[in-house]
Amino acid sequence: MPPQRTLIARQAARPPFFAGVDLGGTNIKVGIVDDLGETLAWLSRPTEIQRGGEDGARRMGEMVHEAAKQAGLGPGEVVRVGLGSPGTMDIPAGMLLEPHNLGWRNFPIRDRVSHYAGLPVTFANDANAAAYGEYWVGTGREFKSMVLFTLGTGIGCGIIIGDLLIDGQNSHGGECGHIIIDQRPDARVCPCGQPGHLEAYASATAVLRRTHEALAAGRKSSLTARLAKGEELTPVVIAEEAEAGDEFALELIMDTAAYLGVGAVTLMHTIDPSGVVFGGAMTFGEHRTELGRRFLARIREEIDRRAFPVLAARTLVDYASLGGDAGYIGAAGVARLDYRRVASEK
Repeated sequence: MPPQRTLIARQAARPPFFAGVDLGGTNIKVGIVDDLGETLAWLSRPTEIQRGGEDGARRMGEMVHEAAKQAGLGPGEVVRVGLGSPGTMDIPAGMLLEPHNLGWRNFPIRDRVSHYAGLPVTFANDANAAAYGEYWVGTGREFKSMVLFTLGTGIGCGIIIGDLLIDGQNSHGGECGHIIIDQRPDARVCPCGQPGHLEAYASATAVLRRTHEALAAGRKSSLTARLAKGEELTPVVIAEEAEAGDEFALELIMDTAAYLGVGAVTLMHTIDPSGVVFGGAMTFGEHRTELGRRFLARIREEIDRRAFPVLAARTLVDYASLGGDAGYIGAAGVARLDYRRVASEK
């Protein structure tokens, strides 16, 4: 469950203002954000990917104008747009290359959104944008560096060091769902086609696959009765049975936490971040539930077991706090970085 969204009035906000666009395969979210990361207006529309990239860019531009109007802003008060998009992408060129959940291949999305919005656009990977949102005004607001894992159908990741997003030479930086955690010849195969990746073990898709395999092999669980009733297996169903005392369901969730701990340690030993933060749809209620607290504790336990002691003791491990708003807030935040950079160069 995302946190309650609080909108501030125009007179309480600090200019300049930025539009953040969070482009997803299902929905487009747009928010107007002030210089302190506070939201003045927010709206969401279906992505309708079948209508193509040009139509999507047009509607994103229109949503920026609509959100600015909702916020009570006049012409020229929104100074820049940030756009967070799923990859693959060429960030310097502003191009979508082969985004698997959009299908808008080789599309110059940055420049087309800029055309329809009538504003300069900063382009970013969606996971990096969400990470920057958490770093700027969320769980990481006191950090100097941070890693965000987003747990859902796949595993997204963003790395922030100072005010630097780790995009990499080929715009593939921060693809930490593809850290190799199992080098055995029979390692699980990731949706990307390669064996042994973290996503093959700890994404929601992987959890469901592991569950079906174990039940088919004869593992006893109350999940079997729910499936026999025609219910669809989801992480929520697994969590409900774990909370009700099903040993197998709890074991699945705790094993998933252990895999994530291994992945976190790899990043800790690589960049030594101030914190490692977990968000997304599959966080089992986070701090609000006993299961969510146990899930995070198991991640920490694995980190304590595997990381250098000083890192295990000093690295904060916690849940994200912005929920689904992290994407558009972070996109607005990276637009703010570019706006400040350009202003300083004048």
